[in-house]
Amino acid sequence: MNISIGNDHAGTNYKLELLSYLTKQGHNVINHGTDEEASMDYPDTIHPVAEDITNHKSDVGIIICGSGNGANMTANKHKSIRSALCWNLKTAALARQHNDANILSLPARFISLDEAKEIVALFLSTEFEGGRHQRRIEKIDT
Repeated sequence: MNISIGNDHAGTNYKLELLSYLTKQGHNVINHGTDEEASMDYPDTIHPVAEDITNHKSDVGIIICGSGNGANMTANKHKSIRSALCWNLKTAALARQHNDANILSLPARFISLDEAKEIVALFLSTEFEGGRHQRRIEKIDT
């Protein structure tokens, strides 16, 4: 799977760990995030992730910031992006099953690295259910 990843300074350590984790699983990962912990502006690394999804360079994206909110808001400004802020397994499963989320936003300051890896694994392995949910997501981009 092709995965684009982006992060701000609060998500650097998580991003580096997830890069290694995903690469070991055989995924191709495009790194748009910062590798530094110096303060930076999250939109600079999140917009390229969303663009990779809309341009079909990547299948899904993973974005990481302190709360996950700023990154999530930025990604969702792009047409056809359905970024979901997920902080546990249930929110990740539902984001894929019901919303066909194509970007996972992680709150680095509110979940552990182990939780982040579990959420990523579930997000990547969960399929969209379609049906009534398809009709709903078609109403998102107006």
